[in-house]
Amino acid sequence: MNSEDFVKFTVQIIMMLSISLILGQIMRRFKQPTILGELMGGIILGVTVFGFIFPNAYSWLFQSSENIVIVRDNFIKMGMLFFMFTVGLEINISDLRDSGKSALIIGLVGTLLPIAAGVGLVYLIPKDFWGPVVQKHFFIFALFIGINLANSANPVIARILMDIGYIKDKIGTIIMAATVVDDIINWFLFALILNAITLEQSTISSNFNMTITIIITIAFFVVILIGKKFIHKSLDWVRKRVVWPNGFIAVTACVILVSSSLTEFIGIHAFLGAFLVGIAVAGSSEEAHKAFQVIKRFSHGFFAPIYFVSIGMATNFAANFDFVLVITLIVIASITKFGSVLIGARLSGLKINRQVIAIASGLNARGATGVILAGVGLENSLIDDRVFVAIFIMALATSFMSGSMMNFFLTGNIRVKEDAQGMNHGQNNKKIKPDRELF
Repeated sequence: MNSEDFVKFTVQIIMMLSISLILGQIMRRFKQPTILGELMGGIILGVTVFGFIFPNAYSWLFQSSENIVIVRDNFIKMGMLFFMFTVGLEINISDLRDSGKSALIIGLVGTLLPIAAGVGLVYLIPKDFWGPVVQKHFFIFALFIGINLANSANPVIARILMDIGYIKDKIGTIIMAATVVDDIINWFLFALILNAITLEQSTISSNFNMTITIIITIAFFVVILIGKKFIHKSLDWVRKRVVWPNGFIAVTACVILVSSSLTEFIGIHAFLGAFLVGIAVAGSSEEAHKAFQVIKRFSHGFFAPIYFVSIGMATNFAANFDFVLVITLIVIASITKFGSVLIGARLSGLKINRQVIAIASGLNARGATGVILAGVGLENSLIDDRVFVAIFIMALATSFMSGSMMNFFLTGNIRVKEDAQGMNHGQNNKKIKPDRELF
């Protein structure tokens, strides 16, 4: 990379960060997750808007050097490994024990039924509707659509719950624990999908057949789920023997990169390796958690905004927008997720009331996870630009709906909680039921 390329590269990063910051702050003003502003910033900065209005300037800045494209893409991917690590940190397996059977059943039913519905949807619609790219691996594509209909964006949901003050409440506990089940199932299936695609394209992965990959992938998850105590003790051992906190952060970074490289080598995806490391160390000591927060702040403040802007720049949204496909995915995604979560709630013994509907509303957000899945699918030629745009818009639309609907259905419960604390003196003389009776 020569001096001119380096200057162009830095200008690109500056523009991507700036537009993500501006639109992210606008989203916060409307009490929406900042990621929505970052994604829209990518659409504005990409070929859809900037490239359309100023084609020469866009071509000079973003397309004039292949070297810059390669460096930028690998730079962003490297940074996203640390973001995926922090996503894994939000998934604490112990939450499943704390929330009982409700979260487990809601998570299982709320994930498996939409996956089945997605596969069924793909096969019910004529194959030509989905485009020529998906025809050679049609079942894999159908499963990919099912995963996108089923996934719930853990980081976006956590942010919404924090904004409305329910992250520590029973409702928040059930929602976040259900996303643990959701993430484990979806990322496991996604790993197998990527491996199946990679087997067709890569000479490296051809050394591994699908059976071996399934065994290795299961082994990864088993090690994470069973070996957490050993991993936590290892972290404590490392913490006492390296410079604190810089040395500890460096060791953590090495572990993330090793795990990511290993998963990439066996044909899954580097993101999964980083994600699993985050799950493995979640719930560790307070000292380790403080060090992880350093990684989290930088990855969320620098790498993640650049990545999500780059996703918005990945294609021409105007040229690849298919109204029928977009509406179909939004409607089917919302109906199947809502319906399956409500079915899971009933099977677990919960009554269908405003609080349970709020849980379904929260789990309907696809957010960052949906966009990451779509981006990786496009990168690996699993889907074309038209399907990518539809999944992208579906992820944004369900995230917008989620926060507003949770606010709406929990408004009454928030008022009850305030009354119970004596915050509305003399304004409500009705008998107050404790939160647990709401279920």
